[in-house]
Amino acid sequence: MKQLVSFQPKLFQCLKTYNREKFMADLMAGIIVGIVALPLAIAFGIASGVSPEKGIITAIVAGFAISAFGGSRVQIGGPTGAFIIIIYGIIQQYGLEGLAIATVLAGIFLILLGVFRLGTIIRYIPYPIVIGFTSGIALTIFTTQIKDLFGLTIEGAVPADFISKWGVYFENFSSIDLPTTIVGILSVAIIALTPMVSKKIPGSLIAIIIMTIVGVILTNFFGIHVDTIGDRFQINPNVPEATVPALTWVSIKGLISPALTIAILGAIESLLSATVADGIIGHRHNSNQELIGQGIANILSPIFGGIPATGAIARTMTNINNGGKTPVAGIIHAIVLLLIYFFLMPLAAYIPMACLAGVLVMVSYNMSGWRTIRQMMKNPKSDITVLWLTFFLTVIFDLTIAIEVGIILACFLCMRRMAETTQVSVLTEEIDPTENTEFANLSMDHLHIPEGVEVYEIDGPYFFGVANKFEDIMNRMKDKPKVRIIRMRKVPFVDSTGIHNLTNLIEQSHRNGITIILSGVNDRVRAVLEKNGFNGLVGVNNICDNITDALVVAKHHLKRKKNKK
Repeated sequence: MKQLVSFQPKLFQCLKTYNREKFMADLMAGIIVGIVALPLAIAFGIASGVSPEKGIITAIVAGFAISAFGGSRVQIGGPTGAFIIIIYGIIQQYGLEGLAIATVLAGIFLILLGVFRLGTIIRYIPYPIVIGFTSGIALTIFTTQIKDLFGLTIEGAVPADFISKWGVYFENFSSIDLPTTIVGILSVAIIALTPMVSKKIPGSLIAIIIMTIVGVILTNFFGIHVDTIGDRFQINPNVPEATVPALTWVSIKGLISPALTIAILGAIESLLSATVADGIIGHRHNSNQELIGQGIANILSPIFGGIPATGAIARTMTNINNGGKTPVAGIIHAIVLLLIYFFLMPLAAYIPMACLAGVLVMVSYNMSGWRTIRQMMKNPKSDITVLWLTFFLTVIFDLTIAIEVGIILACFLCMRRMAETTQVSVLTEEIDPTENTEFANLSMDHLHIPEGVEVYEIDGPYFFGVANKFEDIMNRMKDKPKVRIIRMRKVPFVDSTGIHNLTNLIEQSHRNGITIILSGVNDRVRAVLEKNGFNGLVGVNNICDNITDALVVAKHHLKRKKNKK
């Protein structure tokens, strides 16, 4: 129990050897990452259906908590594009109060995953599922930005579902606003071209600065107005009051499903980001501690009016590329955002909405992973099926359904593959001595299978996916032997279905007067069999360590049966 509740954030470990050199590196990285995070936080907040300051509040509170309590040296946390669709859907159905409750619940789930050391399990979610829903989210984010990118005039609210949304866009594309479109396209171009000039200067920030100035000039000197954040939102730069969401059983029961979706997606994205960072910095993160840090962040964020947060790959890479050494860089990044929030937040009202749409278009492009998808098309058809099914479910329906169906389908495909890898063969004449070193000093006479004996070799796990395969092969044999040897030297484990199937098979054989001998059972499988009464069912003498002993016992049974006749 003591091991279960161990709690040691990576920050505490790093501070033991902290020095001035590391602080200066963290300071520079933290300032740059804070500047990079600003436009993304605003854009993610607005796209999620909340006001822009809530995106920054999330980056401040959650960013600080993830760095202070997480398990990675360089992870930077905050709002991310992956959460946009989930958050927007929750707000539409349950309101801001429902979002706050779902986020707190997700934080609790994340902490429990970390406390019970289930962080490594998240890594086993198949890669095609991760790519499928990430690409689906990217396309969905791109779709949500078409109206603001081109300044379309649409009566009423834009439909929530993907197909209807594009239908409305095509119907109203004649209402395109040229100045807005120019601002949006130029924003995309600036963001795309900035890395060619400098990889340290964030293109999104450059685009926002330039396009904000352009927007002000167009409005004041040419009378051409482009919609800005201030036209849509009332920005409040004051410190939000801490408010704990009302967690009632009714609200919890209705929000468990979206909360689980937030928790699973947050866990996947944060651990994926931390793993990518590990490969660059040469240090390993603590996945369980990272989940605890993510959980704390998602509990604190809604208390101060924020939205769900997780580790952000782009900001984490920016931190690494600019020399960040420890979680102190992430804490400094949060402080930088806090100072911007206090002193520069009113200026955000002048940022054109088309520019933010351009920022999110580039975010969706970077999330799309089209190169990875192109590479994965060379993989087995089952992987491709999982990828595209997850992708289309994410786009057409929602992420919750996509993750659930994708994981279920991947599990079935995994079981199918395991069943295909387990082979059952029948030997009736002799055993090849070159297959195993146990025969190195034995003559061929010892390997001869006597008449009336069949040897069945199981190569692979004996679980519910292959249990019936073994029984079918035995039933197809025309001649009934007097002795059946089941060779299990290559069986690493047996599950309850395998035990049930093997029990029925032995009992049926006994009814037909056939003796069963088990050969080469490893210690782990033998212990399971003993607990299930196989010593009495088969007989202790009929459970042999190797095939040589099993053949000797088989000959003894043949001789005894012959004498009875």
